[in-house]
Amino acid sequence: MELTRKRPLEGYDGDGDEKPDNQQRSTPRSLTHPISPPLKKRRLPTTKTDTGSSTTSSPVEVIGSPFQLTKIKNLPAGLNEHTYTLNDILGDPLISECWEFNYLHDIDFLMSAFDEDVRSLVKVHVVHGFWKREDPNRLALQESVSRFSNVTLHAAFLPEMFGTHHSKMFILLRHDDTAQIIIHTANLITRDWANMTQAAWFSPRLPLLKPGQGQEEGQPRIGNGAKFKMDFVNYLRAYDTKRSTCKDIITKIVRYDFSSIKGALISSVPGRHTVTQSVSSTDFGWAAMKSALTAVPLNNNGSKPEIAIQISSIATLGPTDSWLKNTFFRALSTNTPAEFKVVFPTPDEIRKSLDGYNSGGSIHTKVQSPQQAKQLQYLKPLFHHWANDSASGFAVDPSKVKDSGRKRAAPHIKTYIRSHRPTPESNESDIHIDWALLTSANLSKQAWGEALSTKEKTVRISSYEIGVLVWPGLYDEKAVMRPAFLSDTLLASEENIAGVSDDGNGKEKETDDDQNKAAEVALRMPYNLPLQRYGPGEVPWVATANHTEPDWMGRIWQV
Repeated sequence: MELTRKRPLEGYDGDGDEKPDNQQRSTPRSLTHPISPPLKKRRLPTTKTDTGSSTTSSPVEVIGSPFQLTKIKNLPAGLNEHTYTLNDILGDPLISECWEFNYLHDIDFLMSAFDEDVRSLVKVHVVHGFWKREDPNRLALQESVSRFSNVTLHAAFLPEMFGTHHSKMFILLRHDDTAQIIIHTANLITRDWANMTQAAWFSPRLPLLKPGQGQEEGQPRIGNGAKFKMDFVNYLRAYDTKRSTCKDIITKIVRYDFSSIKGALISSVPGRHTVTQSVSSTDFGWAAMKSALTAVPLNNNGSKPEIAIQISSIATLGPTDSWLKNTFFRALSTNTPAEFKVVFPTPDEIRKSLDGYNSGGSIHTKVQSPQQAKQLQYLKPLFHHWANDSASGFAVDPSKVKDSGRKRAAPHIKTYIRSHRPTPESNESDIHIDWALLTSANLSKQAWGEALSTKEKTVRISSYEIGVLVWPGLYDEKAVMRPAFLSDTLLASEENIAGVSDDGNGKEKETDDDQNKAAEVALRMPYNLPLQRYGPGEVPWVATANHTEPDWMGRIWQV
């Protein structure tokens, strides 16, 4: 018997058990008030810096951020340094084939991003999760695709009733015999690429394997290209469980050399999976994260580590914190215990965002039912602000705030970051990052999976998700990863500059101390530091509730 599902809300990007009702709309009827002129924005000086290079003459290697933010339409250039647009990804005329994986798709918007001279020549494959033939979303996609002879639709296999095809990714093949994988956080709709905070991980350009080269150099090891390739191909193979969906791209992508990739693929696919915790096989969901973190070296000196879970949707996790603490938190704190913080916007932050209440249609949690109210009780102590400038939240010293430039661009990005202060005396915003995950996965059992046995040997997952985990040891044994703000690079510290001397010929030379200095890796931050905890009366934004206080454009939100 065919399972029935409610139609997702347009722009909805939550998780399976939070399906909106058919009668709800993406834009409430109350958003019809006149729009006030935009607020004046402070322009920052623009400084051009190539990603991955230092802006000083320091001998310490400074490595650019492995994650990049999208360009925000209504922010000034000074807040959009080292950002990208959809056209930056797809506008290369050398692209010959594109596989686009996502939850929501606007085909006209997608096709407009390709170079106009080759737009009709690129082979475009769109992978979606609208499996029900009469689903209005599926019918709309079919109608849009009928206008493009070079676009093919593929429906992902979804065996779980509440599962979604939530992964967000491009696989690009080029005429110069290279391939590239871009794993990101944005739906393929205009709103997600305008004023919402999003980010992506870009693989290097992958060359074809040389003749006779059966595989990359070395054996699969967590964090190297061989392991990434194995996990990536196994992820794609999950689409072909019942029908041929990704067979064609699998046949092509295995011909490329992944050895330049630094990072671990963390993905989820629907079904029941045995937890292997083995480098020679692929785990999914929380088990994949737990397995990868066993390979991440941690510095346990200094302050107690913190893990910031920054998401755009929180599903129903249960009336108690059993799954959250005993399954998910345990997987994230595989090596050592940590303090957990959940970064999620309040109604006030949504009202003040660039799109006002409109941005709230993409950010989801619920607190209405008795079970959800109990969930709010155990989550409340963990909640921290997105913008970190609430007058009602716990106080943050303004002089210590490091600005990401994204506090008014509402979050659709999903990041999981473990950090610590290098010494107890360090400023709480001066931190070292132990590892960071950029992913499509929100805080939900559907995305990360439930443990089906007390010994956690089996995990049940409902949705497709994909992300990339990075850590400083991928770049150098002694490397340090630090937050970067308003740029993808780090300026060398005064301490590093002090280690440089001149050799008498106008050239710098390394001192003995320089040889022991660690490489510094930047991680572009989407939110301000330090984080600000919710105040006693503050609650998370709920899109399914009415909000009668006007946003900055004078509009209210009624559902």
